[in-house]
Amino acid sequence: MANEDKKRAAAEAALELVRDGMTLGLGTGSTARWFVAGVGERVASGRLRDLACVPTSKATAEQATAAGLRLVELPAAGVDLAVDGMDELAPSLDAIKGLGGALLREKIVAAAAATFVLVGDDTKLVSRLGEKALVPVEVVPFGMRRTVEVLAGLCDEVEPRTEGSDLFVTDNGNHVVDCRPRPGFDAEELQAELKSVAGVVEHGLFLGMADIAFVAGENGVGRYGRGERA
Repeated sequence: MANEDKKRAAAEAALELVRDGMTLGLGTGSTARWFVAGVGERVASGRLRDLACVPTSKATAEQATAAGLRLVELPAAGVDLAVDGMDELAPSLDAIKGLGGALLREKIVAAAAATFVLVGDDTKLVSRLGEKALVPVEVVPFGMRRTVEVLAGLCDEVEPRTEGSDLFVTDNGNHVVDCRPRPGFDAEELQAELKSVAGVVEHGLFLGMADIAFVAGENGVGRYGRGERA
């Protein structure tokens, strides 16, 4: 099965959790796009009704609008269900997210979800976080050189993300620094250290947040709940 087919299969598995009248958090990225497309198709066909959708990026908002979905601001009560992709997934369902640059809004929506679901293909599976992916860290532009210097003291490598010859700019007007943690790092400790840095807005460690993950491989889609091994 091609990777894109796996992504679509995982997203379609998550579609089965969507019910009429839900407020949905719509993720960002190549796998989440399949979920947004699927929601749009079901709404257009009448299989789903009365949905309100909270996009996690401008790109997702554009796709959802084109698909005829009704967009709303994140309600104070949060969302019933949020579905998003992942860049790495550990057996505990801890994840690294944000290589697409939408980590801040993704985390805000995920934290506001009654049920947070990750979808992806089996290339994202790791035995522990940091095996493949860097940890993206969103930082404010002011004092960025100092923020990067502090981050360099916490990680093996840090690199401000660029887009062409310019610094990458998030939907929030901030920048992203991609960090390679030290070998054998403790994710909980690194999370606390990153959050303590003045100038850091958010990081891409999503620890203890996912309730369910749908992971597609050659033999189909596996469903994993919190406390089960992915």
